[in-house]
Amino acid sequence: MKKVVLITGASRGIGAAAANFLAEQGYQVAINYKSNHAAAEQVVAQIRALGGIAQRFAADISDESQVVELCDEIKMQLGPISHLVNNAGVLATQMRVEEMTAERINQMLCTNVTPYFICAREVLKQIRAHHQPDQCAIVNVSSAASYLGGANEYVDYAAAKGAIDSFTRGLSLELAAEGIRVNCVRPGCIYTDIHADGGEPGRVDRLASLLPLQRGGKPEEVASAIAWLLSEQASYATGTFIDLAGGK
Repeated sequence: MKKVVLITGASRGIGAAAANFLAEQGYQVAINYKSNHAAAEQVVAQIRALGGIAQRFAADISDESQVVELCDEIKMQLGPISHLVNNAGVLATQMRVEEMTAERINQMLCTNVTPYFICAREVLKQIRAHHQPDQCAIVNVSSAASYLGGANEYVDYAAAKGAIDSFTRGLSLELAAEGIRVNCVRPGCIYTDIHADGGEPGRVDRLASLLPLQRGGKPEEVASAIAWLLSEQASYATGTFIDLAGGK
């Protein structure tokens, strides 16, 4: 079976690391990004330089119609999607709950939760129509914040990731009889650009000494867990969570 994986938010951080890792394992990689064309093209170039197959696809996945168009375009250019990594996410400036507006909270939920549902919906259509379902899989990228709570910084983000945990469990049960596996990784303090979005680029360095392993994580460490959960080596794992948070 030709393996075509859609990775949302794949122009940087964990998504980019997963794209490179999966390309090395023979996946054809659809790199979704919202607006940073140069960063997405750099990931594509890295993959192609090593003999892999990748294509970039710009789409705002918080827009349902763009998700539908994205998946149709991937099918035309690379073939039907067989695997999905729901990875795209956003942070807002660190603040306590009593300072948050409804607009901010709704944005966190709409951009960090709804796209996971819609992307899964569209990919499942292609899996059922074109593949053997028991050879296909979905991995959701949640966060250690879902169980740590994000107090004083990102309680809204943490709540959104808690929703992803519930989504993972529920969808895995819905699809288990078909053999389509749905699993989840929960990264903690990983060196990525997302911390700058929250206003503290050096957050991982500040917190590293407080972790049991006393260091921040690398995107590649998360990527390897994603790749394992997508692979046939994890054929008996569904509704499973891998925490990559340095012992937290």
